[in-house]
Amino acid sequence: MQQLVIGLGLLFVVVSGAGVGHAEEEVPVVQTEEVVTSATKTELPLSHVTSAVEVITGKEMEQKKLKTVMDALRLAQGVAAFSNGGPGTQAQVRIRGGTANQTMVVIDGTIVNSPTDGAFNFANLTAENIERVEILRGAQSMLWGSDAMGGVINIITKKGTGAPTASSFLEYGSFATIREGAQASGAKGLVDYAVSFSRWDTSNFSAANYRRGATERDGYHNWQASSKLGVALPKDGRLEFTLRWWNANVGIDGNTTTTPRETLGAINKTNSVILSGSYYQPITSWWSQKLTLAQGNDLARSWGGTVTKNLNTGVTTTSAQSLSDIQYLNKRIEWQHNFQVADPLLVTAGYQFREDQGYNASNFTGGAPTRLLSTNAGFAEAQLNLKDRYLMTAGVRHDSYNVFGEKTTYRVTGGYLLPETGTKLRGSYSTGFRAPTLNQLFYTSSSFNGNPNLKPEKNQSMDIGLDQRLFKDKLMLSGGYFWTHYADLITTATTTFEQVSQAKSQGVEAGFKLELLKGLDAKGQYTYTLTRDFSTARRLSRWPIHQGTVGLSYQPVQPVHINLDYRYVGSRFNNTAPTTTVLQKQGSFGVVNVAATYDVTKSWQIYARVDNLFDQQYEEILFYGTPIRSIYGGIKLTY
Repeated sequence: MQQLVIGLGLLFVVVSGAGVGHAEEEVPVVQTEEVVTSATKTELPLSHVTSAVEVITGKEMEQKKLKTVMDALRLAQGVAAFSNGGPGTQAQVRIRGGTANQTMVVIDGTIVNSPTDGAFNFANLTAENIERVEILRGAQSMLWGSDAMGGVINIITKKGTGAPTASSFLEYGSFATIREGAQASGAKGLVDYAVSFSRWDTSNFSAANYRRGATERDGYHNWQASSKLGVALPKDGRLEFTLRWWNANVGIDGNTTTTPRETLGAINKTNSVILSGSYYQPITSWWSQKLTLAQGNDLARSWGGTVTKNLNTGVTTTSAQSLSDIQYLNKRIEWQHNFQVADPLLVTAGYQFREDQGYNASNFTGGAPTRLLSTNAGFAEAQLNLKDRYLMTAGVRHDSYNVFGEKTTYRVTGGYLLPETGTKLRGSYSTGFRAPTLNQLFYTSSSFNGNPNLKPEKNQSMDIGLDQRLFKDKLMLSGGYFWTHYADLITTATTTFEQVSQAKSQGVEAGFKLELLKGLDAKGQYTYTLTRDFSTARRLSRWPIHQGTVGLSYQPVQPVHINLDYRYVGSRFNNTAPTTTVLQKQGSFGVVNVAATYDVTKSWQIYARVDNLFDQQYEEILFYGTPIRSIYGGIKLTY
């Protein structure tokens, strides 16, 4: 907590120094309000959203020169975003006390959670060609189904607009990092497009913390491409096709939760293809429909290495190299209809088919290396808007699974807008569930087996909040309370999975955005999270009580832009499972990153970024490495 106070003080000093003088009065620029789709599956102005939601724009990520979506999520509210080492190592995100496999991740309509372990690995998702990231907190199974117990992270690729443009960049920096890429976008006639391609290479970054004695430097290589193609149809219809692909390999270390270890020669390779297509068409003035077809295909292969070194004792052991070959396929078809019953009432109804398929030749039971989960679901939601003041949504969903049967979830939200004072009161109550993963159902080994009798995990979630705009929207404040109760949680026992645990999380979220002067903006957020596993009376693993970020964006003159971000993460326990006898507590840490850009001309820009400015020594996950002070510089050309 002390570091958070120091970070706030640092921001105050910077702001105070930058704010000397008086800005000239100018005519204010009218900005279009941000639109959110994940909260209701319809376009909704952010001011009318009655759920707890945060939007990170692609423009923000570009200004801060962030390499990955994971870097942006580290600064988000209510989120715990940690990785197992440097670039390319496993990176997972959790929301409001939940786990990574209770957080649904959607990329352009494709659900990308792994069917085998239930989570999405953010390690290889770079920030190029992304329009925005929507973070929807709280149980969202009513609209999105399984995996959305904790919330939804909805990632949307850019749409091409205006005259055709193209850009390219080249970057070099610490850990022998080289990044290069190109993007092009535009619209002509009925067609719009946005495409990007990039490559990222780095070395000299140990996955295991080098400060604990690790000597091997684990390399990382990532090829990535994305595209969105749109075609305008008669009567406001639209066809849209998206593609995102990456091919990456990274050196890894097989650390355990009790002893730091380094595995020499261990490598993980990933090849992912994410495809989606949608057809939107108004049928009448009050009826529109949208058909979405989406598929994600992932191939992950890992080689375990032959030499393992205990970093506490220096003792090495040798073994035969292990090979893991896992493939999975996510398929989703959704047909949604929107009915404007009357001016204040919009009714949405839809059908969804989802199939999660996994292949594991070595560890799936019954001699069948391919296993699948499938569900047919129907959902309906009503949105009520009375005079842009009284807002309400209510919905229900029913899922029918091929393995464990059926599940019904529901959700209600409400809000009151008072435009005269810039005030919005909001609240929600919802239920959620998560289907057991293929590993939990069918995994087998010589000493451990899956449990085919598992049922879904479930939860109840509620929140209340207040959003306030002041001083002609120059200051925006938000605050709220959340509570979640988890039941039938799946945990690891001695030889199989069991379903006996219950847990709770509750806390407070607060945030602000402030325009101090023309060209000088500040924003920040703080999350207080209390968690409890009822079976052990312990806090949930890797969940800090205190988290917060503070950011400053400063444009002293037109060509120059400076961004400073401070991130604070409080102390937490690495592993609090029932089998853990000695809890390992990790201390708090605070990290400052700064980025600056200079537009030399309208066509080319130079930039620099420093991560971990004050060279803090810390670990996000016990025993795994984090960056020392790292410096990167680059050039961007626009045509």
